[in-house]
Amino acid sequence: MILTKAQYDEIAQCLVSVPPTRQSLRKLKQRFPSQSQATLLSIFSQEYQKHIKRTHAKHHTSEAIESYYQRYLSGVGKNGAAPVLLELANEVDYAPSLMARIILERFLQEHEETPPSKSVINSMLRDPSQIPDGVLANQVYQCIVNDCCYGPLVDCIKHAIGHEHEVLLRDLLLEKNLSFLDEDQLRAKGYDKTPDFILQVPVAVEGRIIHWIESKASFGDECSHHAYLHDQFWSYWNSATHRAVAKSLQS
Repeated sequence: MILTKAQYDEIAQCLVSVPPTRQSLRKLKQRFPSQSQATLLSIFSQEYQKHIKRTHAKHHTSEAIESYYQRYLSGVGKNGAAPVLLELANEVDYAPSLMARIILERFLQEHEETPPSKSVINSMLRDPSQIPDGVLANQVYQCIVNDCCYGPLVDCIKHAIGHEHEVLLRDLLLEKNLSFLDEDQLRAKGYDKTPDFILQVPVAVEGRIIHWIESKASFGDECSHHAYLHDQFWSYWNSATHRAVAKSLQS
């Protein structure tokens, strides 16, 4: 199903004042019943990530970090089982997983002899049982499982969906008897940046000649298209052009 820009803008506008919770997603589905859950979740996630990027700096000032940490300590001091960290993240409109990272880093700075490395922080976020404080471990866990836009759980889901889409695309290419090279085959040939599949014999789709296919598991809005074009697609286009020139010279 093709989503028009007007439809996208309407959905995005509805997300301006909506908190990033599963309850919000259910309301969004009720508002736009013709759109799939996957489409709405992808748009929801991308719009929220734009918001986080715009407001990221204010949450990382020394004053903000210390304020959040003291509020966390005060909250768990009153009731360590309450979702203190999750509620704090929702109150200040910051992603729960990112709030968990701030508090975890601050806690380790206070209790460890050396500053925590990024790899240590990431490992503890992936497996909160490694955190040397049971109350904080539970608080971080609550943030991770209730964050639908950021965090290690979301990263795993995105990776699985991306892999699934690549497998489905491969099966479709085989079903259509199209000759192609995948990423592994292209890297073996010495290519650095490669699309998911290069068609050895280009095909025409709706009047356009297709040389390669890049599978993305997220929704393709204008912002992501520009980013992908700059970071990846131009290099693919140049490679395709060079191969075409090389073939013509050989012939």
